[in-house]
Amino acid sequence: MTTFQELQMYKNFNELANDLLDLAKEILPGHLIYLTSHSDTQQVILKFSNEDTSIVVGEGLILNLNDTLCNRINFQENEPLVYEDTKKESSLTGLQSKLDQMKIRSYLGLPISHINGEKFGTLCAVNDKVSHFDPKNIQLLQKIVRMFSYYLDLERLAFRDALTDLYNRRYLFKFFESHSEAGGVIYYLDLDGFKQVNDFCGHDEGDQVLKEVASRLQQLVADGLGAFVVRIGGDEFVIHFSGVSDKEEINEQAEAIIHALSAWEQGYALSASVGIASYPANYKGALEPLLKQADEALYLAKAEGKNTYKFF
Repeated sequence: MTTFQELQMYKNFNELANDLLDLAKEILPGHLIYLTSHSDTQQVILKFSNEDTSIVVGEGLILNLNDTLCNRINFQENEPLVYEDTKKESSLTGLQSKLDQMKIRSYLGLPISHINGEKFGTLCAVNDKVSHFDPKNIQLLQKIVRMFSYYLDLERLAFRDALTDLYNRRYLFKFFESHSEAGGVIYYLDLDGFKQVNDFCGHDEGDQVLKEVASRLQQLVADGLGAFVVRIGGDEFVIHFSGVSDKEEINEQAEAIIHALSAWEQGYALSASVGIASYPANYKGALEPLLKQADEALYLAKAEGKNTYKFF
């Protein structure tokens, strides 16, 4: 999922998102238009147009995805979802109380995806009255959404690693510039035995290993607030958790990282060594010294026999 924190780093995101809403309002006057971002379980309202309706929608509103009409959109086929009168749709019986609560009577939802097929979210037009959505207007909105998705991908490339789709070093530094006040912990890790995979199995096989490592690490941070994974380069990664200071919790997270990268069905002799550096809330220093500390701790872990972690 493209996080709200990542979007705030994009150049001109707010301006272009507002332009997207303004163009949609020109095509569908009288409707409330809003832009959303999706995870597997939640929908976040990123931007919405100010319209004189009774519909209950607000910027930053987080909804359970299963309780939304957007969850019914066919992203694979990139098809819009249209309900001109939600009360006449027997398939919406389970959602009708939610729709009544939000005062949504008509709905148009357009999927927004990245080039790689990953869901971004939706552009939606809703009304508290029955509406007619002209097919030509829908097609025009689809073209506008497609152009917006191209912009998203251009921005995304600046902050993502091309091989693993993890965040890159640039994102880590940009994040730290504006979010270090919560304090946190940095885990600096690299793979033990990765060179042998490249030497004996080839670089293509090595790339697949790095992608699998990225997937496993992503699962570890999936539910963590201010938690993300960065590929520094080669087989070196950084995991960042915000607001974590409890030593026992830090130990548990380090052990989870070691465990996640220690078993390989393919028989690879792979493991991970981890160096840990933490920083307090309202930290005023730079990120570079923290990375150096975590890197020094990583080499202590290597010197102790690998497949372990050490604190700076």
